[in-house]
Amino acid sequence: MTEGGEGRSSPDPAADRHVDLHTHSTASDGAVEPAGLVERARAAGLVAVALTDHDTVDGVPEAQAAAQTAGIDVIPGVELSAVEEDREVHILGLHLRDTAALEPRLAALREARARRAAAMVAALNAQGVGVTLGDVLAHAGAGAVGRPHVARALVGAGWARDQRDAFDRYLATGRVAYVPKEPFSVADAIDLIHAAGGVAVFAHPGREGTRARLEELRASGLDGVEVRHPSHSADDQARLGTLAEFLDLVPSGGSDWHGATDGPRVLGAMSIPAAWADRQARRANAYRQAGGDPWSSGGASHS
Repeated sequence: MTEGGEGRSSPDPAADRHVDLHTHSTASDGAVEPAGLVERARAAGLVAVALTDHDTVDGVPEAQAAAQTAGIDVIPGVELSAVEEDREVHILGLHLRDTAALEPRLAALREARARRAAAMVAALNAQGVGVTLGDVLAHAGAGAVGRPHVARALVGAGWARDQRDAFDRYLATGRVAYVPKEPFSVADAIDLIHAAGGVAVFAHPGREGTRARLEELRASGLDGVEVRHPSHSADDQARLGTLAEFLDLVPSGGSDWHGATDGPRVLGAMSIPAAWADRQARRANAYRQAGGDPWSSGGASHS
């Protein structure tokens, strides 16, 4: 791979080259700046890392600049939160070629995030919980605001012991300050990723990653599925790996890193082979060469 995930034609069969294809920085709700993420990835022995912040690609240029001296590749990515009825589905966009094409829609999604944060604060205040929108935005900084920032504000103000407690008490689905996201279909998320020249990957599907569900999303243009994720059991990984091959979906995986220094979500902990990123890059190239049809004769190649 070269910068952006393109290039190396023959993966190392020694299986000692690893990547992490799901990470977050301070551009959204991660704890480490994009340049720091790249340095952590280098220290972890990774040959490439995908930066997949929520609804923003603002951290990608900084990460790519840091990669020039770190000696690893940065794969431009994004994580989109699609909402259909009462179900939220996360779609990763990987190997993005034209991030500028995403920006108008991403800006609208970030504005929706800000409205949601304000609504959550209002709901908390209605319950007598003294947290302000300013507190939340201070935790978000210049990044895209989300529930983790509200959770951090609750912890900082003494209303929760830690972020898990904040979600359990106030922010999880059905809790007093839960506010649903504005509608954004999975098909729209996939189309947006394709418009930027990337591949669309179903993130951490867990038990929802059934054959029927994957076939449904494949019909909407889905390119891949996240096989390895800290939330997946061994059975999940085996099932998703088998279905990915059967349905000709490229496999993906990553730590979903937000800054953890121990536990299952440490950067690089999922041991994702670089060959997976290479397959994704080839799929993205074939998709672009085919003029937007990922299931053309070129798009289905695994060579």
